[in-house]
Amino acid sequence: MSVWSAINRNVFRRTSTFALAVAGGTFFFERTFEVVSVAIFENINKGKLWKDIKHKYEA
Repeated sequence: MSVWSAINRNVFRRTSTFALAVAGGTFFFERTFEVVSVAIFENINKGKLWKDIKHKYEA
């Protein structure tokens, strides 16, 4: 039994499980994309962000 046949039998056979798999996959993709995007942005702008310079302006 291959992985594809197991996925086909358990996920794609019913519309409800397929929709749930799509919704779950979308949620995890969105969260991963956001975390990676924020990490790249902060790495590129290191030293220019408020969290990096606010100690200069706090009294």
